[in-house]
Amino acid sequence: MTYAEAIQFLYRLQMFGAHFGLENTFKLAALAGDPQEKLRFIHVAGTNGKGSTCAMLESIYRAAGLRVGLFTSPHLVSFRERIQVNRQLIPESDVSRLVEELSAANAGNETTLFEFATVMALKFFAEQKCELVIWETGLGGRLDATNIVTPLASVITNIAFDHQQWLGDTLEKIAAEKAGIIKPGVPVITAENKPEALAVIEQLAQKNNSPIVRIAEPSTFNLQPSTSLIGEHQKRNAAVALATVKVLQQKIRVPEEKIRDGLADVNWPGRLQLIQNSAGQKILLDGAHNVAGAETLRAALERNFSAARPVFIFGTLQDKPWPHICRLLAPLTAKVFTVPVASDRTAAADELADCFRAANPALEIASLENLAAALIACTDEPFVVITGSLYLVGEALEQLGLSPAAAGERGLNEWRAVKKL
Repeated sequence: MTYAEAIQFLYRLQMFGAHFGLENTFKLAALAGDPQEKLRFIHVAGTNGKGSTCAMLESIYRAAGLRVGLFTSPHLVSFRERIQVNRQLIPESDVSRLVEELSAANAGNETTLFEFATVMALKFFAEQKCELVIWETGLGGRLDATNIVTPLASVITNIAFDHQQWLGDTLEKIAAEKAGIIKPGVPVITAENKPEALAVIEQLAQKNNSPIVRIAEPSTFNLQPSTSLIGEHQKRNAAVALATVKVLQQKIRVPEEKIRDGLADVNWPGRLQLIQNSAGQKILLDGAHNVAGAETLRAALERNFSAARPVFIFGTLQDKPWPHICRLLAPLTAKVFTVPVASDRTAAADELADCFRAANPALEIASLENLAAALIACTDEPFVVITGSLYLVGEALEQLGLSPAAAGERGLNEWRAVKKL
C-alpha cells in the first residue's frame, strides 16, 4: 500500500462518522495486540489549552531524556502531525504499513477514522518503545476513543462551551464528559475554577478515590519557568503541566533545569504563532474557534500587541458560535477580510462580513473568495491576524510555506456524529 492509498483508505472511514463509545476501539486495539498495555500515558482533556499543555508536557519529558510519544488532533496540514515521537512526525512508510496491517486485521468492521487513528498511534508508540505518551482526547473524554487507556495522570485543563450539540448544553454536562477520563486511584490535575464545572470534576475524583490537584492561579504554583508560547493564558497551561510533572516526580523524575529547558523550547504551531516574513510583515496565526478561544486571542492582542492595529483575515465553520466571536474581535481592528474555510461546513464569507459590520460599522470590510486572495490584499499591511478556525490556520501555514504541502489531508479533519453522547 502506498502512502496515497493509505490516505484514501482513511478518507473512506469518514463514512462511519464519529461514533461515541469505546467498544470499537477496544476491539481494534485487541486485534493489534493491545499495545496500550505496554505504554504509560498522561491523558489530557479540556475545552481549550489541552494541545498547548500536551506540547509543554512533551517538551519537558523529552528534555529530560525520555522517548516521548505525542498524539493530538486535529492536524493543521498533514495527518502525520497527529502521531509523533520526540516531535518527529510518523514516517509516510509507517502510515502505509499500519493502515495496511490494521485494515487487514479489522476485516471490514465499521471503525471510524478517529478510532482507527487512535489504534494506529498506540501500535506505533509501542513499536517505537516510547517511555511516555502524551495523549490528547479528541472530543469530550468519557466516550472518546482515547479513553481505553489507564494513565499515570488525568489532566483537565478547563471547561467552556464548545460542541454543545454533542457534549451537552450546560457546563455541568460538558464537565461530566471531560471528567470521564478520570480513573480509579489516578491523580487528577485541573485548572478549572468555575464552581459548577469544578464540582463535577471533584465529585468524580472523589468517587474514584483519585487525588486532585487544583491550579487556582498560576502565581500560586511555586515553580514558574517561562514558556516560549505567547499569551497570559499559557501561564495557566504551564502551571497545569508543571503540577502534572510534580505529581509524577516519584514515577518519572525530572530535574528542575530540564523542566525549564523544556518549557523554554515548546513548539505548538497555529496557536498565537507569530511569524515575520522576508518583507518584515508580522503575521499572527491562531485557531480561535470558540468564544473562550476568541477571548484569549483578544486578551493576547490587547496585552502583547497593544501598539499595533492588526488587519484580520477571518474564516470559520458554520457550526461554531461565530456571531459572538465576530462581536468580540470587531473592536480590535479597522479592517477585516472574511473568507470561506476549505470545508463543507464553512460559514459564508458574506454572512461573516455582515456580522462584523453590524458589530463595528466603522470597519473596512471585504468578503473574498479564498485565503489566497486575502493574503494578496494584505501584502502591504504591517500586521495581519489570521484566525477563526484551525482549518484556516492550516491552510495559511501551507500557503505561507511554513509547513510542507500535503495532498488534501486537511479534509481528514471533517467528521459528523452518528450517535449523540
